[in-house]
Amino acid sequence: MSLNQGDLFKLDSPLFGDVQGEQTVAEFPFFALAKKKQMKPMIFESDDVRIQINPGSDGIATIYDKEILLYIASLMVERMERGEKVEQCLTFTANDLFRVTDTNASARSYSSLRASLQRLQGTQIITNVETGGEGHEGAFSWVLKYEIKHTRDRNGERRVKAIEVMVCDWLYRAILTDRRIAAYHLDFFKLGPIERRLYELAMFNCQDGNGYIIGIEALAARVGCSTDGRGLEYFKKELRRISDSDTLPEYFLEIIEEKLPSPKGGRPRLETSIRFDARPDAARRRKLIHKRGDDAA
Repeated sequence: MSLNQGDLFKLDSPLFGDVQGEQTVAEFPFFALAKKKQMKPMIFESDDVRIQINPGSDGIATIYDKEILLYIASLMVERMERGEKVEQCLTFTANDLFRVTDTNASARSYSSLRASLQRLQGTQIITNVETGGEGHEGAFSWVLKYEIKHTRDRNGERRVKAIEVMVCDWLYRAILTDRRIAAYHLDFFKLGPIERRLYELAMFNCQDGNGYIIGIEALAARVGCSTDGRGLEYFKKELRRISDSDTLPEYFLEIIEEKLPSPKGGRPRLETSIRFDARPDAARRRKLIHKRGDDAA
């Protein structure tokens, strides 16, 4: 007699609804863009916001590792919408995570999942950004603990049956209390790192039919790209490619260049801004399902 996953573990999966993401996590560069191990700390400073991301022994958690947090947030939101109690620790199947994120359930995928969980737990975040009306001094990790649960089949071979993950208090408060949540287009998981960040920023800032305009240097910082001369040159090249290929689901971007007179009467200064606009179908399909303070538990 074969074992069903539910026979051994109480599961919070499968996910039936949309993939959901939280605005605070989407607004700032909390994740490394490259898959290669990043051991250099990431620092973001703007106005009164400061974020420092320190690597663990396996490097900083990447934008691809974030898929796990998006999946967990989605399970939490689904339970909230059903009026059920939402625990900080959830148990789900790897296969359902792979289904939602369009990942092949291969041995390599399971190995990558383990590595992602390790980076999410090893990465340390130090920030003055508050969630749920609370802040603290010190560092936290995305994942407080994780367990990969196994069973053995009749041949004695070990099989992964469930993943248990406890998310940090900071993220838990953001989801349950702030409730600034929006649905992601499933093509998000087909996008490259920079495209993913552009999509997130457009999604949370193009509201009520209004576009979103931001300077290229500020946008590069928000995305998580370098803002020095060479970094901005590369970023601008990527923006042109993305604009020309029109790869962002639900949104499109336009590069706006304006020559401004020099205050000292020299050569005009070129100012570059980026405008995001929602496609008409996106404006109808997606909206914030909760805003800060609405129906707060």
